[in-house]
Amino acid sequence: MQHAVGSPLPPPHQPGHGPAAGWSPAAQHPGPHHPGAHPGSAPAPQGPAGPPPGFAGAPTGPTAPHPPGHAPAPHHAVPHHAPPTPDTTGHVQLPPGGPVPMPSAPPTAGTPDPTSTTLAVLLIGPAGAGKTSVAKYWADHRRVPTAHISLDDVREWVRSGFADPQSGWNDHSEAQYRLARRTCGFAARNFLANNISCILDDAVFPDRPVVGLGGWKRHVGPGLLPVVLLPGLEIVLERNAERSGNRRLTDEEVARIHGRMAGWYGSGLPIIDNSQLDVPQTARVLDDVLARSIASPPQW
Repeated sequence: MQHAVGSPLPPPHQPGHGPAAGWSPAAQHPGPHHPGAHPGSAPAPQGPAGPPPGFAGAPTGPTAPHPPGHAPAPHHAVPHHAPPTPDTTGHVQLPPGGPVPMPSAPPTAGTPDPTSTTLAVLLIGPAGAGKTSVAKYWADHRRVPTAHISLDDVREWVRSGFADPQSGWNDHSEAQYRLARRTCGFAARNFLANNISCILDDAVFPDRPVVGLGGWKRHVGPGLLPVVLLPGLEIVLERNAERSGNRRLTDEEVARIHGRMAGWYGSGLPIIDNSQLDVPQTARVLDDVLARSIASPPQW
């Protein structure tokens, strides 16, 4: 069984913020060429000059006189492209300007059915909690189109220059985390704007506001439904031992992460202890928790 991963432990204190790595390319739009306007330019060719191969645009400047016996080259109209219609292949609606609203409970009496409702879910938990495995299974077995977005996967889109938090949590790794979270938020809004539910997973720390729930609410919206997966320490240690590569953490790191995740108790967020549950069972419990969250949204 594939198990979820979580980000290594960032320090509880507030670090500084590195410089923003922004760029603002300026498009170059050359104006019409006038022979002789620039010193050192090649002299204009003598005699008539036809359009170059593939030319499809009409000349914008004055044309040179044609020698006797030569007809002017025909002008070709520039084609005008109509904007894509909604049924054009590949056309999707861009996300709305506003954040994702809170899902509304159905007007009829009874418990809402989360399996047929378009939702945005944030699955929180320590490394080894089973976030990714549960999120994938839950998304695979929904009655409505559903996407899974893993923050760890998006962070690792950066290949050269990847700031691995295992090498130290610093301004560089935090900047890449923030960038990945904004990317996840944009993707979630885009999916939801096209009536596709999404479930995101991330190791959000209750004592780390700078990379906490506030950022997810900003980038997705108040309609995001957070749920915490928090099995026992021995379970996450066992699952972590099955990993390899840069996603395997030391036992000490796993224990520290798990201890800090205990801060979610008393937060008002729903918590699922999946120590004795397999992935399908946890997904069913998640549906029950989401049904209650839709009827009475958590305050966060």
